Amino acid sequence: MLTTGENGGAAAPAVKNLWDTKTQQYHGGQEWQFLDNFVEDFSVTTNGLGTPQKALQAARDALDVCHHYPPADQEPAKSHMARFLWPEDPEDVHSRLLLGNGASELIDLVTRAAPEGPWKPGPWNVQYKEYERSAIALGRNVLSPENSEPASLTCIVNPNNPTGDYMSIDELKQYIETTVADNTVVMVDESMQPWHSADFRHDSLISQSQWLRELYANRGIAVYLMHSWTKLWSCTGLRLGSVVCPTQEHCVKLKKVQVPWSVNLPALKFLQVVTTEAESDYLNATWEVTTSWRKNLVDRLHEIGEQLGWTVHGKPFLSWVWIDMRDARVADEAVALAKQAGVPVRAGIHGYGCDSCVRAAVRRPEQVQVLIDAWKGLADFSKTL
Repeated sequence: MLTTGENGGAAAPAVKNLWDTKTQQYHGGQEWQFLDNFVEDFSVTTNGLGTPQKALQAARDALDVCHHYPPADQEPAKSHMARFLWPEDPEDVHSRLLLGNGASELIDLVTRAAPEGPWKPGPWNVQYKEYERSAIALGRNVLSPENSEPASLTCIVNPNNPTGDYMSIDELKQYIETTVADNTVVMVDESMQPWHSADFRHDSLISQSQWLRELYANRGIAVYLMHSWTKLWSCTGLRLGSVVCPTQEHCVKLKKVQVPWSVNLPALKFLQVVTTEAESDYLNATWEVTTSWRKNLVDRLHEIGEQLGWTVHGKPFLSWVWIDMRDARVADEAVALAKQAGVPVRAGIHGYGCDSCVRAAVRRPEQVQVLIDAWKGLADFSKTL
């Protein structure tokens, strides 16, 4: 049954609150399970192609041996991951690589291991909140990117979620060299960077081993390269992340305090297959369709939002759009209407504090049509405000 919200707008279907707001950070991807008319989840930035099927079958098959422990050395999945990340020198990456139960586990590990002192994001004011959550939970003071006070721990999300900003590899290196204090730690999250192109590695820090070694040797700046792999391969329920540490010694230090067997068998088997030629067609399709699907989404949004002054942010290769609807009431109505239509989106007010903004995933054109149909009345709604 539809209900009416403030200003005569539509109220969203009642959704159970799964978050302990006093202790947990809000995240998208929860509402789909409570919508009887669910069509597609636009609230998460996962791959619009869905989960790669060969890797998914490997995860299913792993349940047949779930009475055994996962391998303590994370092999052979770890070796496959190293070769995927940097085929030119997988041995070097492997010596500094650790897999985790999503990126969240690894974020906490690095945040705990970093020197005491304040935490700072950069260079964008709004970014993925899990890093800040971890810093606050561990008692770190949070600085703004504009604050001139040196931070013991800096976090850069590149490409930046949710705003869609992106620094090329040269821009990223320059930012680190000119803004990060000596003898501190940097986490660079490149979870969404593989969408860049088939040549993504050469615009990634994974290609900069020599520069990273020299940065640590000369200035004591330790850079950790973080990835959540659940977005690219649309496997958020499996929990898969990785960190490439600045040196082998840093990796050993993290491994000593990591919970044993934190990556389960289905996740390891999934990773073992998805990083090989068996799923190369999936990645090729990702680079082929995401840009065109995103353009379709942007074009359709302009049909509605042009007269309302909407601005759509983000690089063309990304798996989402960040929409500034210019009015918090319109954004709230858009979120409610999307839920009613079975295509939930991510409200910018939660966590990010951007009450006029909405994030929507890139999806197939026929799924986008459902969202556009749900939002066609927003122009008339805005006239009632």
